[in-house]
Amino acid sequence: MRQSSVRGDRSRRRREPDAQEPGWDDGPYQDQGLPPDAPGWTPPAGGAVSSGDGDAPADGGGHRKGGRPRGGKGRKVLRWTALTVAVLIVGGAGAGYWYYEHLNANLRKAPRSLSGDGLKKPDPNAFGQSPLNILLLGSDGRNSKKNIELGGARQDADRKPLADVQMLLHVSADRSNMSVISIPRDTRVTIPECTDPKTHKVYPQTSAAINESLQHGGPGCTLATWQELTGIYVDHFMMVDFAGVVDMADAIGGVPVCVDKNVYSHDSKGHGSGLRMEKGTHPVKGVQALQWLRTRYGFEDNTDIGRAKAQHMYMNSMVRQLKAGTKLSNPGQLRDLAEAATKALTVDDGLDTVKKLYDLGGDLSRVPTKRITMVTMPWQYSPDESYVMPKPGDAEATFGLLRNDTALDGKDKKKKATPDPEPSTPKDRLKVVVQNGTNSTVNGPVSGRASVVQQRLSGLGYSAAGTDTALTTQADTTITYRDKGQRGDALGLAKALGLPKSAVRESSSATGMRLVVGNDWRNGSAYPKKSGEEKAADKAPDSADALNGEDSKACMKVNPQYTF
Repeated sequence: MRQSSVRGDRSRRRREPDAQEPGWDDGPYQDQGLPPDAPGWTPPAGGAVSSGDGDAPADGGGHRKGGRPRGGKGRKVLRWTALTVAVLIVGGAGAGYWYYEHLNANLRKAPRSLSGDGLKKPDPNAFGQSPLNILLLGSDGRNSKKNIELGGARQDADRKPLADVQMLLHVSADRSNMSVISIPRDTRVTIPECTDPKTHKVYPQTSAAINESLQHGGPGCTLATWQELTGIYVDHFMMVDFAGVVDMADAIGGVPVCVDKNVYSHDSKGHGSGLRMEKGTHPVKGVQALQWLRTRYGFEDNTDIGRAKAQHMYMNSMVRQLKAGTKLSNPGQLRDLAEAATKALTVDDGLDTVKKLYDLGGDLSRVPTKRITMVTMPWQYSPDESYVMPKPGDAEATFGLLRNDTALDGKDKKKKATPDPEPSTPKDRLKVVVQNGTNSTVNGPVSGRASVVQQRLSGLGYSAAGTDTALTTQADTTITYRDKGQRGDALGLAKALGLPKSAVRESSSATGMRLVVGNDWRNGSAYPKKSGEEKAADKAPDSADALNGEDSKACMKVNPQYTF
């Protein structure tokens, strides 16, 4: 099975997609024939914007050659802009209540999840802190005149949008670091059963490209799909469309990006975003910012891998500017940004006010730039190279790091090695409640798991162990306790069952000792042994292609076929 690679032509055997197919690959004026003086046209730094066709879009289920559209990164920045800046205007510019309500009215809202109960929010740590997970989505919808102008393909105006950019932003419980993971848009996944909140239509569970999940009722279905795939509880989602990207990029005033050669993303077959830029660093905004984020033909090996890197660089540059305050000093500019951000966003019902966005932005702004790490889910091609799938071992290891609130950069402070405390309570007197956590909305629950493990404990001498008949959903088997004095007992219990030490967690909300049997232990009375590649890691695997937020020297490598 062929694995991902930053370089090489292994994706070239796959068919050339039709230049009129939908997707974020489409050029800004695909099929429009708009002249440079068309509304919204912005000349690029270093050259003129082409009116040519867009990058070759997805085949069938939204697939792009190379399969690695980390496009989510560029969008993510814009999302973060919405969080951190949209509300600064409310306090910083002295806006009154009327303006606050005006910005609230700009926001579009949708239910957080459209598929059952899903995962349970993790318990807070010993200090009462909880990590924060936000799903950032980029929609390719053509539901407005401006979106059609920017995205092209008028015939797709009535088509349900695809979530072509998807990334999860994880902020650690102590707000010391941020990890961002994107998933290639054509990754084949199980999309759970979802119910459209407007029409009440029920979409049955299916296997398809992850970007199609948005068509199953809205962003709440994409969130549910992510939870099933990763086992990570997602607190919120934020979604933006073509027009939103351009409006927010304009409001920010441009973001510096770099290419190592002159680049012109256009060829005789109609492939390309139209991006034309001279060698060096140039600020991009408006349509040109959208071109940068969507360019695939022009960078590296003409795949989504190159585009993903470009989006990461754009995002890093924008974050550094925002954190430095260079774009936050002009009240008028702030007001424009607040308007653009709130009008561009669709948020879940838990982020339905500017105040909530402001508070969220405050959390994000606490993270040092040097502790921001962006990765793509480790992936590989299917046997016939028709779609992308999670890379065994590496993908799950990456998800596991986020589930355990471990930074992907490997720079979490290592705890001083101290001897593990010994159990202080006799086995036959240790009260522990066992609960079945296998209630997956995709695979369904495995009945009797709590009883099976409770009987196993009884056989090991833990005769005071009981069960909780309520079903819950959890990826990893865990043992939680409240009082520090119980750690020795919890570790002893884990050792008896063959669980790793990482399964033992102190929680400020725990009422006693609780063992939740997760989806990693769906059968048998003995905890399954993990292979070497699946064992707990302390940083993202190399295949995740990590990029640090403080890397200001990154410069895109241009494909020689697309230079001038």
